[in-house]
Amino acid sequence: MTALTEFLSTAFQQATSLGIAEAIAVALAMAYIIFAIKESLWCWPAAFLSTAIYTWLFWEVSLLMESVLNVYYMAMAVYGYWHWRANKNAHQDTKPVVSWSLARHGWIIGISTLGSIILGYLMATYTQAHFPWLDAATTVFAVVTTWLVAQKVLENWLYWIVIDAASIYLYIQKDLMLTAALFLIYIVLAAIGYLRWQDTLPYNSDQPSR
Repeated sequence: MTALTEFLSTAFQQATSLGIAEAIAVALAMAYIIFAIKESLWCWPAAFLSTAIYTWLFWEVSLLMESVLNVYYMAMAVYGYWHWRANKNAHQDTKPVVSWSLARHGWIIGISTLGSIILGYLMATYTQAHFPWLDAATTVFAVVTTWLVAQKVLENWLYWIVIDAASIYLYIQKDLMLTAALFLIYIVLAAIGYLRWQDTLPYNSDQPSR
């Protein structure tokens, strides 16, 4: 309990002297996930602006793959906005939620794990990136999971809970305490998102999205 209190206290102290760029990025990131839980198209503009800022921020602290990942997030924000809007139905303003089978997720996890190992080795061998293996794993899984969000797959929230927990360690090591605190909130919101999307799930589907 003492460790948690110290962590939150440090995050609060950092917030009071925080650079405006990270403060704006944090606010927009919070807006993104809240809008996503509500299945609002506004989540994607918020995501685009937040990740544009984080692309620069992570590059400055030598989390290279995190920076590259946020460039991808920017592109997915554009795709996600289009895909949700283009596949809406008569009953709601955005694409409906779908659920995929355990077998399909098993393939996704297996391929993502292999990709993480390959990328982690390349980063550890050929770059000066800090925490290359963990950085690579969070990057690969976040790439895949962001695509799941764009496809509106229910289980994306479960992936994010694990990714966010791993990311917190990276951010604490880089003294990005407010961002680490944000990701603690993300874990809670991901659980809420899962329950909220589950309630709106019109049917169980294992059909690929268009």
